[in-house]
Amino acid sequence: MCRETALAPDQGERVGDVFYRLKPHPDAPKLAPDGDGLIWLPDGAFETAFAQNASADERAVLAAVQRPIALSCITVPVGRPLWRDIPSWFLVAEGDGVIAPETQRYMAKRMKAKMEARAVDHIPSVTAPTAVVDIIRDALQSVTGA
Repeated sequence: MCRETALAPDQGERVGDVFYRLKPHPDAPKLAPDGDGLIWLPDGAFETAFAQNASADERAVLAAVQRPIALSCITVPVGRPLWRDIPSWFLVAEGDGVIAPETQRYMAKRMKAKMEARAVDHIPSVTAPTAVVDIIRDALQSVTGA
């Protein structure tokens, strides 16, 4: 389970293919690998695009504990995604400043996911946990009947 919104490539696609399928969100930070081939969110990205609904203290913690992305995570084609074989749910983060909502809707439709849009940022598990829990409960109830 992701703690933030994510890209969902299909078999043979790269994460970058999905991200750049449409014009990126205008607030999306410019990302580039460092000398070790790792990608970090640049200064200010948490405030403007990633966690703009978080408090200043929450953003400081998120920035301090961020983990980098290896360049291969976005440049290597993926295998068969699990969403091809199991039911999926998708929270479209309308306030996401990283992944454009139009791109999120495209992925959700392609996944045939149960889609719900909310006015949340890129990291709703921190800034809107109730929205995330509601969707998880809906998924659980749909799968188990409980």
